[in-house]
Amino acid sequence: MATTDGLAPITRTYLARYYDKYPLPPLPDATTDLAARLRALSADLAAVAPIAPDEELLEQEAAGIPAHKIDENLWKNREQIEEILFLINSSRRPVALQQKSTPEDAEIVCTLDDIEAKLKDMLKKLEQFQLQKADNVFNTVMTYMPQDFRGTLIRQQRERSERNKQAEVDALVSAGGSIHDRYALLWKQQMERRVQLAQLGSATGVYKTLVRYLVGVPQVLLDFIRQINDDNGPMEEQRERYGPALYTLTKLVLAIRLYLHVSLARYGHRKIEKDDIAVLQQAVVIYTKEFLKFTEFIGEVFVNAPFFISAEDAGAMDARKSDEYKETIIPAGKTHEVILSVEALNSYIAWDFSLQQGALNMVLDIGFHVEHISPSGEKTLILPYRRYEADQGNFCTVSLGSYKLVWDNSYSSFFKK
Repeated sequence: MATTDGLAPITRTYLARYYDKYPLPPLPDATTDLAARLRALSADLAAVAPIAPDEELLEQEAAGIPAHKIDENLWKNREQIEEILFLINSSRRPVALQQKSTPEDAEIVCTLDDIEAKLKDMLKKLEQFQLQKADNVFNTVMTYMPQDFRGTLIRQQRERSERNKQAEVDALVSAGGSIHDRYALLWKQQMERRVQLAQLGSATGVYKTLVRYLVGVPQVLLDFIRQINDDNGPMEEQRERYGPALYTLTKLVLAIRLYLHVSLARYGHRKIEKDDIAVLQQAVVIYTKEFLKFTEFIGEVFVNAPFFISAEDAGAMDARKSDEYKETIIPAGKTHEVILSVEALNSYIAWDFSLQQGALNMVLDIGFHVEHISPSGEKTLILPYRRYEADQGNFCTVSLGSYKLVWDNSYSSFFKK
């Protein structure tokens, strides 16, 4: 394992000392007040027409306790923003607003257009923030990985996984899935990414074989990502410090969506009053302003957090040679074979070898190829025969059976390799 000199265990206490340097500025008092006023206005509209089942569910969510995890709340806010944008899209507004029948209607349309512009801008920034955060996590972890086939394997696994996840989302949308359905899937996928990180830290799942080769990864980082999903793990300190402000913003955006949903559904019976639209507009202004400030703040805290120090700063680049590497002598005229039994699809097979120069300093090479042997005995060439001085490579299996890696020195009459 690489040196971890100067690295402290990543615990809640350790993170607490770091978070002490980053106090979160309080939200304006109006944040909570506006959410309460919008919910009260929504309740008053029940006198105009009975609350529909979907409105009742939305009211229950607005009155409930937001999800505890910070990133789950970020996804929830993104979902609510998209729901609001869907709701106030010009093609879905009440007919009177589409036709701007009166000056009052025209004024409300202007307000809705302004709300739409603010939320579209917020949605774009939130999407960028989440992508940047995900890339930062992965790329930082990768700085601790050996820069050879082992790191390549993990990158390939991530790319394959992300393609599969996007295909899942596309299939759901094509099948007519709702915005809520899509975000339920997106959050499920986010938790799957967390599980993969935890597997990397505990050497299980797809990484079980690979992690044995991950010399150069500080144990403190592996310990952290192994417990990243734990309710009382190190991340709980971040939730306790910064969660309440985010929960308040989540309740505000839910109140905004609830009021828009209820008021627009009853617009034909009762138009939105001028004072009410002013409350709505103020709520959106405060929400977008404070939510942007929060993401910028938490982004700075996240990027500079101690579990994401660079590999160079952590002193993790001087990894000693892995015990998994073995020296094998292949006599002249002989071959060396390694047969791997694969019982699960998408398993990784990787190799990394080089020849040791002899006393005469001659340039040496050796033949190498890989073949698959099916359970019925049928052979398929996976990697064609070539002669190498050294090589690194890998692939993801698509068939069960045995895979034979062959180093060939049969063509040599005199020199062992």
